Amino acid sequence: MRRAAAVASFAAATLLVTTACGGGGGSKDNKGGGGGKAAGFNAGVEKIANPSDKKGGTLKFVGVQDADSWDTTMMYYGFAFDFARYYSRTLVSYTAAPGQKGIELQPDLAKAKATVSPDGLTYTYELKDGIKWEDGKEITAQDVKYGIERQWAQEALSGGPVYLRDILDPEKKFKGPYKDPKGTEAIQTPTDKKIVFKLPKANGDFEQILAMATNSPVRKDKDTKTKYALKPFSSGPYKFDSYSPNKGLKLSRNPSYDPKTDGLRKALPDNIEVTLLTNADERDKRLINGDADLDLNQRGMATAGRTTALKQHKDNLDNPQTGFISYVAFPQSVKPFDNIHCRKAVIYGADHKSVQSARGGPVAGGDIAVNMLPPVVPGYDANDDQYGLRTNDGAANAAKAKEELKACGQPNGFKTTLAVRNTDESDKKSAEALQASLGKVGIQVEIDQFNGAEGSSIVGNQKRVVKEGYGMVLYGWGPDFPSGQGYGLPLWHSDYILENGNNNYALINDKKIDEGFAKAIAERDPATAAKAYGEVNKMVMEGAYYLPLANIKAVNWRSDRLTNVYATDAFSGWYDFAQLGVK
Repeated sequence: MRRAAAVASFAAATLLVTTACGGGGGSKDNKGGGGGKAAGFNAGVEKIANPSDKKGGTLKFVGVQDADSWDTTMMYYGFAFDFARYYSRTLVSYTAAPGQKGIELQPDLAKAKATVSPDGLTYTYELKDGIKWEDGKEITAQDVKYGIERQWAQEALSGGPVYLRDILDPEKKFKGPYKDPKGTEAIQTPTDKKIVFKLPKANGDFEQILAMATNSPVRKDKDTKTKYALKPFSSGPYKFDSYSPNKGLKLSRNPSYDPKTDGLRKALPDNIEVTLLTNADERDKRLINGDADLDLNQRGMATAGRTTALKQHKDNLDNPQTGFISYVAFPQSVKPFDNIHCRKAVIYGADHKSVQSARGGPVAGGDIAVNMLPPVVPGYDANDDQYGLRTNDGAANAAKAKEELKACGQPNGFKTTLAVRNTDESDKKSAEALQASLGKVGIQVEIDQFNGAEGSSIVGNQKRVVKEGYGMVLYGWGPDFPSGQGYGLPLWHSDYILENGNNNYALINDKKIDEGFAKAIAERDPATAAKAYGEVNKMVMEGAYYLPLANIKAVNWRSDRLTNVYATDAFSGWYDFAQLGVK
């Protein structure tokens, strides 16, 4: 899944870093970011740093990871979804606003949000006039339908999310546009301007899902299938000029784009350049030296760059709350974690303060997580701390841990193996902190590192988990779209227990949790749905299926010349790329 793969690799900070973060504004001698005066620490969190409508210039990204694909059907990385708004549009998209307000939906290609039937099963849209492809041809309802139908062509275009496919065609009757050119009856286009979706079951997040870049239009005569990622055909304000995988790409203005049809993108720069490197320290040097404006991947600066930036260029930094959680799951297929009291013993025996310190402290690592919903997802309740994980500054509760060990028939403790990605330094240091604290209550933890790039076939493979004795799996997750469904369904619902490629590591098969999801998903009122997802989260924590560790934060750089910078919950607390400009 994209969100797991895109979890920020925040390296553990030194004491110097955490000390440098405390109090005060930025350095008096701020030479980074291309000259001029920086906006100030956290100027892009819950507000807009350097607001401006000035057009022109070249916006420069630098990153250490290419997109999984620039084909909107195949992409699943969060930064790729964010960047895709430069060259693709959807029927609805997100509000151009900081924080939680950013998740509010607005019409994009459509004239208005959907007209929804009373039973919630039919969604109807009418397209705006004057929306065009980069060659000047009108974008039609058929183009939108075809772009969405590519999700069914998994034999050729795998990798991206398939929420609409699963919602509209749960029995997989349609074989995809390459095998069945007639298309699916679940999406109807009575005219070139009208598109109608027919749902077999109501889904209150349907429009949230439509806002994902994977539901962008694709014109049939421009579909080069597996080669489409090399040069997507633009429906947005910019078009691809060049792309060299793992090296970089360049975009320029789409001459056929009419800004009057788009109230969601400022489209300020004349050109957009992306430089891809292999070294995070080199990336951070380029940012600090003013050779680039921001990090494409939005993963936070590495330890060395972050130390320098916090000491000398703090006014160029934002420290947003991301949508990601670091956690430990307890596979119930591995004893003794089939016993709830053994799971609770680990939860109580974990020292959250030491884990937080290992991840880089409150600034670089994030706040102590007390439940399994991230703060950016509606339904999150900071007071839902059933195990007192923030009590005593996050210290372990050894007395309660020993009570639970006795209750689970292991009064002297037990041995288990914790699986952790070798590709994430913060995760590895978190594992070591857990090992130390759990050892004090008699739970002996052996750490086994695995290749994070192969996680789906290792910790996602049920037989492998049992064979290796992985009683604990340390991982991270964030929402595919900003709702409890977009975050929790793959982790907690019994339908998502898979033999391979599994993300429900804890193997939760709880009828009440499944029923809670059904109730929340069918609910069309966002506030009521959020409350329902919060109740599902409570049940997950009551079952002690997970040990939440940290609500991950990032230390992100913005250059002095960058304008309209803000973190938005629509993209898990990362910058809204579509609004950025340069002085």
